[in-house]
Amino acid sequence: MVLNELTIINYKNIAQAELSLSPKINCFIGNNGMGKTNLLDAVYYLSFCKSYTNPIDSQIISHNADMCMLQGKYSFKGESEEIVYSAVRRRQKKQFKRNKKEYDRLSDHIGLIPLVMISPTDNELIIGASEGRRKFMDMAISQFDKEYLRSLVRYNKALQQRNALLKLEGEQLDMSLLELWEDQLVEDGVFIYQKRKEFIEQLTPIFNVYYSQISCSADTVSFDYISQLNDGGFTELMRKNRQRDMAIGHTTTGIHRDELEMLLDGFPIKKVGSQGQNKTFFVSLKLAQFKYLLEIGGSTPILLLDDIFDRLDAIRVEEIVKLVSGPEFGQIFISDTNRESLDRILDRLNNSYNIYSVLDGEVNIMLR
Repeated sequence: MVLNELTIINYKNIAQAELSLSPKINCFIGNNGMGKTNLLDAVYYLSFCKSYTNPIDSQIISHNADMCMLQGKYSFKGESEEIVYSAVRRRQKKQFKRNKKEYDRLSDHIGLIPLVMISPTDNELIIGASEGRRKFMDMAISQFDKEYLRSLVRYNKALQQRNALLKLEGEQLDMSLLELWEDQLVEDGVFIYQKRKEFIEQLTPIFNVYYSQISCSADTVSFDYISQLNDGGFTELMRKNRQRDMAIGHTTTGIHRDELEMLLDGFPIKKVGSQGQNKTFFVSLKLAQFKYLLEIGGSTPILLLDDIFDRLDAIRVEEIVKLVSGPEFGQIFISDTNRESLDRILDRLNNSYNIYSVLDGEVNIMLR
């Protein structure tokens, strides 16, 4: 998968940019706050129909504009071309088109353009709330499993409906309707649980290899997927907790309560890990996701590296560069603030590349 051309209009602080991209490495250099991350985020948006950093679509439109537009021209294995277009207007439904045909459902687009982004904000996977770790699993699996995404949508709808019913009192509560939504939660919840469990089991050995190589240490890292469904009997758990759920007005049992514990030498890494260990952990996790998508999907994902080399020692930077210079990696986008360190990285990568300067949202290709 290669993004050949990218057009941006009024996306955050980028008023306009038209880029012809290298099929291998594209680097964006500039000081903090200039728009480097926004460029990578635009590429992310075209894969996932949403921003990596802004959950509200209206926040991606430039402050002085009424709409923003993104367009990407992709090639698949050097053969067929796909044109993906998105337009977001204030107080209107966003448009998302593939080859000029608008999607009926945005979920149909997920997985067409496999992509992995690694960013300093990924530290939230370690130190943040469990919701972020569930979203990581859901987004990773949804890129290659359409049925998982459909099941997730159905589960969340059923959860909303059950929670709304639980807030009703006395005769207002329709028990037959409540049981109907519970049956839907159980059916999709069990499926989602099994898929998450399989994903973590298959991802873990890949992750261990990457962490060991990048850290050059004897640290033992692992995951513990914690779910109320680990003990089985989702239907029984739902019925058992129904009275308590009615009392507090929401659903206390299900895969929406799952946790993915991240462990270093058997202890939660968020409590015992150093800054370098934490960063090595989430970089290894995302590279493992890349490898997993490549193996199961057959199409090489695009890799976005947003300022990830900062505050890593030279050994770890060297090992990451060795990994991403391997033949299994395809098109890579890199943002950095330091031109000298970027040049050293590019020398080691030994691949064709483009370098762009980013200054106050203006993007220009740089002569070598």
